[in-house]
Amino acid sequence: RQSGRRYNLFLKRRLRIDKRHESKDSIFFRDGVRRIDFVLSYVDDLNKEWEKKLERRKEFESNLQKAGLELETEDKKESEDGKIYFVKIHAPWEVLITYAEVLNIKVPIKENDIPSTVEYPLDCMLAPLRLPEKVMHPEPDYFTAPFSKDKQELYLINDESTFFSPSMRNRIVNYILTRCPYGTEEGKKKFGIKRLLNNGTYSAAYPLHDCQYWKKANDPNCDNERYTLYMEWARFLRFYKEQPLDLIRKYYGEKIGIYFAWLGFYTEMLFLAAVVGLICFLYGLFTMDENMSSKEICDPQIGGEIIMCPLCDRECDYWRLNTTCEPSEYSHLFDNVATLFFAIFMGIWVTLFLEFWKRRQARLKYEWDLVDFEEEQQQLQLRPEYEAKCTQKKKNPVTQEMEPYLPITSQAVRFCISGTTVLFWVSLIIASMIAVIVYRLAVYAAFASLMENTQNLQPIRGLLTPQLATSVTASCLNFVIIMILNFLYEKIAIWITDMEIPRTHMEYENRLTMKMFLFQFVNYYSSCFYVAFFKGKFVGYPGAYTYMFNRWRNEECDPAGCLIELTTQLTIVMAGKQIWGNIQEAIVPWICNWWGRRKARNNPENLYSRWEQDHDLQTFGPLGLFYEYLEMVIQFGFITLFVASFPLAPLLALMNNILEIRVDSWKLTTQYRRPVAAKAHSIGVWQEILNGMAILSVVTNAFIVAFTSDMIPRLVYYYAYYENEDSPMSGYINNSLSVFQISDFPDRNKPKLNPGNFVICRYRDYRYPPDHERKYLHTMQFWHILAAKLAFIIIMEHVVFIVKFFVAWMIPDVPADVTAKIKREKYLTQKILHEYELEKLKERLCQGDKRATEKEFITTEGRMELSRAM
Repeated sequence: RQSGRRYNLFLKRRLRIDKRHESKDSIFFRDGVRRIDFVLSYVDDLNKEWEKKLERRKEFESNLQKAGLELETEDKKESEDGKIYFVKIHAPWEVLITYAEVLNIKVPIKENDIPSTVEYPLDCMLAPLRLPEKVMHPEPDYFTAPFSKDKQELYLINDESTFFSPSMRNRIVNYILTRCPYGTEEGKKKFGIKRLLNNGTYSAAYPLHDCQYWKKANDPNCDNERYTLYMEWARFLRFYKEQPLDLIRKYYGEKIGIYFAWLGFYTEMLFLAAVVGLICFLYGLFTMDENMSSKEICDPQIGGEIIMCPLCDRECDYWRLNTTCEPSEYSHLFDNVATLFFAIFMGIWVTLFLEFWKRRQARLKYEWDLVDFEEEQQQLQLRPEYEAKCTQKKKNPVTQEMEPYLPITSQAVRFCISGTTVLFWVSLIIASMIAVIVYRLAVYAAFASLMENTQNLQPIRGLLTPQLATSVTASCLNFVIIMILNFLYEKIAIWITDMEIPRTHMEYENRLTMKMFLFQFVNYYSSCFYVAFFKGKFVGYPGAYTYMFNRWRNEECDPAGCLIELTTQLTIVMAGKQIWGNIQEAIVPWICNWWGRRKARNNPENLYSRWEQDHDLQTFGPLGLFYEYLEMVIQFGFITLFVASFPLAPLLALMNNILEIRVDSWKLTTQYRRPVAAKAHSIGVWQEILNGMAILSVVTNAFIVAFTSDMIPRLVYYYAYYENEDSPMSGYINNSLSVFQISDFPDRNKPKLNPGNFVICRYRDYRYPPDHERKYLHTMQFWHILAAKLAFIIIMEHVVFIVKFFVAWMIPDVPADVTAKIKREKYLTQKILHEYELEKLKERLCQGDKRATEKEFITTEGRMELSRAM
């Protein structure tokens, strides 16, 4: 029976092949002339909603045809699995020119006659990084103007079928789809493809890729831009090549193009930060042997003779300082003079990055015809969801037209629910962080006891200390909690943003961005803030320790400082996030598309159509770029907010971003359906977020150098409290440890055993000894160090901020040559338009048109003169 089915299937396919000789791997209708601009798919399932869905589809498709679109349906018998219907949509010329005017689309009016920028001598050195000119600039540069139906002869229309690019065409069709009605339900007018997708009337809606990515299309009318992007951009072996931004913009639209331009520029700027950070790290590596602090800790005659107070109550024993020899040596890699230099450098680097990006962005705005694009008209228009849910109407003071609005009381209630929800989830993050802190406090004693009593761990005790074991396991646990909370909160953030019913698309994205960023900021950085600014700062002293919830004793820093623990925390969270992100972005879509890719390669083209191949790919939703930006901005925070603790962070980010560009391009080109083209003149609200993080980074790094690293106490000792003129840093460790008399321990803190019969123990603080009249109170050196720390913070912040603002003032946001080109293009465009109006007026006068008066003629000539003067 099974072999019979296979035979019947073979006959069915054979008949289909004989019936259709033309390739179905085509982007045209059956006539081979009309281009497929969009595809809708649905499964005709016979459930209780079947009739309702059928009626919706009939009404919707009828209204699409009334709007001027042409449809062609592929029966389910023609599909690979015999279940899916495909509705192909074509936008004829009249529809395109009508909506091109509505959407204010700019089109060519004259080839650009402004000379190209003169090449610099160093350009020849960068030749290996260049791509072919036809890839970098796939079409000539033109002066452009907004399209107008009444002035069609003004534009360079050589061929109506190719005048509007495929990305423009799918943008226009998507605009119609999102606003096309499909009936009335429950007394409300229903419209938009998004609702039809949500209620299952259609299963997918997408524009087509122009060919398969691994080979060119057989159809000579196909541009094969997807194949070019894959060969020249999306392969990892091309990681050293520049990105074909003009081709990306042409194929995917300006919004995706501006993202890859920003990501590429950010990666280029990271190269400088990575080199300086690596030099600072190597400085710490080469000067490890000169570090007097670690020498004294490791010296058996100094560190070996210093008995330290227990790090936990009852269970922990007294320990010798030299047991932390290796961690103290490694801490010098990150806690040295170069740390201060790198923190100041990164404060200036951030400013340079943001200012030079503004210039790069201004150049792209000119080259991509976005100069007059402040907020796209489509984004300013009301969201279909807003129009559907807001039943009340009022007059718009600008347009003087009636439009729906959401009453103030309803807005207030929705904002209260939204704010409460966000506050609850932020509180949940803080609660989870406190739980991790409790874990650190609770397991420290267990690790200390385990390492003391387990003989197999004795050889690595010098490297794997209880502090390090606790820090690493707590960091891993924290990372797992971060990932779980992220997964849950993403869905909550989208839900509450939808509930707020934002008015425009831009408003929707901005609100969602702020919610997601606030959450992820707290989620990713809270543990780093704890280690940097709270751990070891509120410990108390032996006999008067500070307890969390009156039960768990607060953690102490290692004698070499807390900076090495901050470095560990930062490395685990940052590296873990990048690895997990790449797995999610590359491996998961690849697995999901594996079967579809097999069908695409193994089936004859006249069986496995272009629309079916794309249907089997993943969907790059409207929030696809949002998550890409969010990932990079969180990484930006890691390399700026805490960079004083980890100079190698920019290098890790650079290596990740080199991979990220190719992974993003690969998945977009090979694993995802073609996104609907959209315009954007900048990276949007992310620019303000980056500016805020740049300012915050100066403050956090100043506090890290002052309070987390050991630099200021060492400098105070070096200049004011040294004991040996020949070696000013000798004796620092002994000076930084206070003395405690063991007999003063209360029963709660005293260890169970004291096999060494020790009389005193040492702890990290600046307090008077037990025989002093101000027993266990802070010494004057403590106050000197605190004053030095505060003075350092004030001085560093003011110096960096002054330099930042001076650099920002010195670098103009728009390059001078771009300003000149914008003015010339505006002048020439106005001149062409006015000359066109003048010629039309002359024709009307010659034809005896009474409406064409001499006054009109003089006015038009006056506008031309004004244009020349300007």
